[in-house]
Amino acid sequence: MSWMKWLPWRYLVKRVAHRHGFLDPIALLGKLHSFAQPSEVGEPIELLRAGVVFHARGLINSRVIQHNLDWVWPYWVERQFDPEDVAFIPRAFSITHINLSNRNWTAIGQPDVDELPIVDPRGLLTPFHDSWSLDAWLLADDGRCLLPSRCKTATQRQELEDGPCVVTDSELEGLALSSRSRVVVENGRPVCEMVITARAETSGHLVISLRPANPEGVSFINKVRLSEQSDAWTVDGKRAVFFSRPAERHHVSDYRQGDVRIHLQDAEEQSDGQCDVGMVTAAALFRVQAGKDSELSVRIPLKDESAPRITSGGWASAIDGHARLECPDETWQFLYQAALHSLVLHSPEDVYPGPYTYKRFWFRDAAFIIHALLCAGLIDRAERALCQFPARQLKNGYFRSQEGEWDANGEVLWILRRFHELTGRPLDREWQEPVRKGARWIGKKRLSDTIEGPHAGLLPAGFSAEHLGPNDYYYWDDFWGIAGLKAAESLLAPIDRETSERFGVGAREFSQAVERSLATCEQRLKRPGMPASPYRRLDAGAIGSLAMGYPTQLCEPDDPRLLDCVEFLLDKCFVKGAFYQDMIHSGLNVYLTLHVAQVLLRAEDPRFLALVDAVAGLASPTGQWPEAIHPATGGGCMGDGHHVWASAEWVLMVRNCFVREEGDRLILCAGIPPRWLEQDTPIRFGPAPTSFGSISITITPRPGETSEVTWEGSWHNAEPEIEVRLPEIRA
Repeated sequence: MSWMKWLPWRYLVKRVAHRHGFLDPIALLGKLHSFAQPSEVGEPIELLRAGVVFHARGLINSRVIQHNLDWVWPYWVERQFDPEDVAFIPRAFSITHINLSNRNWTAIGQPDVDELPIVDPRGLLTPFHDSWSLDAWLLADDGRCLLPSRCKTATQRQELEDGPCVVTDSELEGLALSSRSRVVVENGRPVCEMVITARAETSGHLVISLRPANPEGVSFINKVRLSEQSDAWTVDGKRAVFFSRPAERHHVSDYRQGDVRIHLQDAEEQSDGQCDVGMVTAAALFRVQAGKDSELSVRIPLKDESAPRITSGGWASAIDGHARLECPDETWQFLYQAALHSLVLHSPEDVYPGPYTYKRFWFRDAAFIIHALLCAGLIDRAERALCQFPARQLKNGYFRSQEGEWDANGEVLWILRRFHELTGRPLDREWQEPVRKGARWIGKKRLSDTIEGPHAGLLPAGFSAEHLGPNDYYYWDDFWGIAGLKAAESLLAPIDRETSERFGVGAREFSQAVERSLATCEQRLKRPGMPASPYRRLDAGAIGSLAMGYPTQLCEPDDPRLLDCVEFLLDKCFVKGAFYQDMIHSGLNVYLTLHVAQVLLRAEDPRFLALVDAVAGLASPTGQWPEAIHPATGGGCMGDGHHVWASAEWVLMVRNCFVREEGDRLILCAGIPPRWLEQDTPIRFGPAPTSFGSISITITPRPGETSEVTWEGSWHNAEPEIEVRLPEIRA
């Protein structure tokens, strides 16, 4: 590509743009870059690529959906395109039409199986990643039709007894549908199963419809064929959908003929169909007798016969030995169990922060998710995920998931240290060199301490966590860098004291640079609160600076800079009791709300509990949270509709309410809600790994008296100092 250096391509691009009446793209990009600090990397190419794919679908949506609103669309479309719905979004000059109001779905699956089907709030099942979907309708002989995506009300829940199962119930004028979606193992292979029960006061048909859409929008289907026995579909020649009994009627339609919904009562039937533009719809109809339940099972194999058979022990084995919660709050209890299942589902080997939009790897999300696995006692699963890290380290020591995100190395070293603290194991020989290289990269990446400006000695400007704003010198990156150097110092101390001490010196020098920089911010802002970077005012991006207190614990719980930052956020950046991130996310953010709650808990500020309860109230009926939540609809407005970082933070919040490390001691029960102590059922948590060993805690409430706290520990060495800070005792 050396020719690019001499070819006058910038001139050619400008000339072509001007000739056709477009803005000069080179000048425009220059203006865009001027809003950020100069940096070696702009937006990571991985995120640009994902954004292009995302909006490419949105462009297709804009060409298809708004011109065909008589089709039956997924729940988010039915709401977002309805002018009388609070979720309505005008389209006007929007080039792309994307789901911005109800980004909610729930993953189902089996442990250690990479395939993660998703179910939307009305039961629409998308069996494969980014694929077509299956919907269930009920058509009465008198013409009435129950279409769940158009129902104003429906109920949905998640059952966890035998693994995740999403149950959706819809009703309309004497018609009722119930669907149960889950993944089962048949003959050693995963199969997505949807069991539908239909009931009608009059006779009719249960309709299973093949839909060229999913919770993100259009997803193409070019052809479908019904089997000779009328009990299976073959979709695009490769995917199979099996029915538990033969269809009595069958219809297929293409884009020009309109949705198959229009043709359900046609006399002529079709056994197959195709569509050049990829908008095939099909409907298999099964008879329903008046007043009687009619059940149908639909099965979709998720792997072909050539795939290796599943040998894991299933759900019982996957969560065996986890830290159990027993409490009188059914919501907290259910959300904890749902979160644990989410962590297991999304850690087949690597860890993913979501089953769909975010089914890819970030070190940042992985660090928090693995920390939750560790703190919940799922040690082997956490270790397996950590073992994937070294392969992603470049020769220069950089742990790369996305270019230009300078927090990754610190997060990797920090979570590795947490692993060894919680397990009591020494650093494995195979990790020693990656630790040295990773820590050296942090030291070399820092800017010189002698340059002019408050960013002296910090990490370079970068994209960092994308919700903090344009490229800048983010304190989030710096706090993680310091934590990484301190982790390397600790990990190497028993085996390489000289290198350990060198990293310790590096951590102290880095800390001093940050202290100097923060001092300039305090002078400029006339308050100690920490902005996102040395050049920013206090805004929502300051949420990243809380990393100094949680989870890195680089400062004392009562550090005035940390607490003033929290006060600013609580005063200016909270909506409906939750943190509202007005940059990028433009919604209520669960995991960041819990970061604030963790800082307050550590400072023994009782306001933390209102934040935790607000987060519980934002959960979907299936116990999940999207990455960001629309303040008006309560539905997802950004990111994955089943966000696993949020699940991880719920697990970590519950764990820290019962037990957390603070220096050389353990703090017990500081976050127990006082209302739990107004009844007499024992409250339990454990066995929970800590840096001193594993502990199981029991609280025996005694209404009107002082409750009793007991514990059993299996310590790495001697029992640590333990402080009980149950609210009633502390008071």
